Amino acid sequence: MSDDNAFVESLFRTAKYRPEFPAKGFADLEAARRWAGRFVRWYNHDHLHSGIRYVSPADRHDGIDGDILRQRHAVYLDARARNPRRWARHTRNWSRIDVVTLNPERDEVIAPAATDQIEIQRSAA
Repeated sequence: MSDDNAFVESLFRTAKYRPEFPAKGFADLEAARRWAGRFVRWYNHDHLHSGIRYVSPADRHDGIDGDILRQRHAVYLDARARNPRRWARHTRNWSRIDVVTLNPERDEVIAPAATDQIEIQRSAA
């Protein structure tokens, strides 16, 4: 089973809401390729993704997201110590997210069903 479509739809939505996305389409294939190349670079290196605590995919892939998140946590703790009245409770959670999914609630339903299907296939063999 593949769930790639949801990821592609999410990526396309991000692309078409970029300010530089051409409202009237691309002049030609080469213009589309140039735009896509710039978009991919921005998406992977500059765009901060909420699903991975506002780090870029490149930071995540390079393994430096943990350092970035620890630094952010330290900044928040320092700000809270300097002005405790500003903080009603705790600071933002800057812990690293180990597993990233597009629809985590869906995965809770799919995983047990997939395991059951594997068991059915084993017993039929």
